[in-house]
Amino acid sequence: MIRAILIAGVLAVGACTPEDEAEAPVASSASVPAPTPDDVAIRINAEQNGQTIEVGVNQRFAVELVGVPTAGYQWAPSQVPAFLTRAGEASGATTEAQSQPGFVGGNHWEVLMFAATEAGEGELVLEQRRPWETSEPANNTFRVTIVARAQ
Repeated sequence: MIRAILIAGVLAVGACTPEDEAEAPVASSASVPAPTPDDVAIRINAEQNGQTIEVGVNQRFAVELVGVPTAGYQWAPSQVPAFLTRAGEASGATTEAQSQPGFVGGNHWEVLMFAATEAGEGELVLEQRRPWETSEPANNTFRVTIVARAQ
């Protein structure tokens, strides 16, 4: 019985023609930029981890990081200097394939926006973790020193 099922499965797979494969839609793995709003003055990405970034007072800036929110891992601030305030957030696919029907999981953009309310200097720290795993260490940490100057 099992042998008959296996043979039937092999025959079914073998029955697929190259024409059938050509008709199947191919999802593009092309990268999609972070969904950061156009009015954001400065975009900070993962390659700037550990750097110092200058921003203007009342200037909105964004930290664009790739996360895995489908597995529960989310980026969130763990240390925010007193002169910064949250100024929005956005998220979205990192590849075109993620917008295709049936696609599940994968990495996603997580964009956290801030604005400097006054001049100052301090470290902004973001941690990637599952919010319910409060006793676990962060899966990843991102740090930048923000220097806010009056324009």
